[in-house]
Amino acid sequence: MAKFRKKPVVIEAVQFDGSVDSGKRIIAWAAKQAGRTITAGLPGLTIHTLEGNMVAGTDDWVIRGVQGEFYPCKPDIFRATYEAVEEE
Repeated sequence: MAKFRKKPVVIEAVQFDGSVDSGKRIIAWAAKQAGRTITAGLPGLTIHTLEGNMVAGTDDWVIRGVQGEFYPCKPDIFRATYEAVEEE
């Protein structure tokens, strides 16, 4: 079987802390990106994707992918996959 390495890409991400203020900031951020839709709900934020609705819970990261798509990521997966990038 062939092996592949994930290409190094820079993404934008925000960690949802479960608070109303955090949710509002993430919803506003997504709305600025071509009207992407994230709504508040229980138990967290509902992210509307082409694959269906996904929920970001407390401590999950909300990621903006390379094609402008948004999706949630669990903290342990985020730590294993991403590292901070110094802004220029």
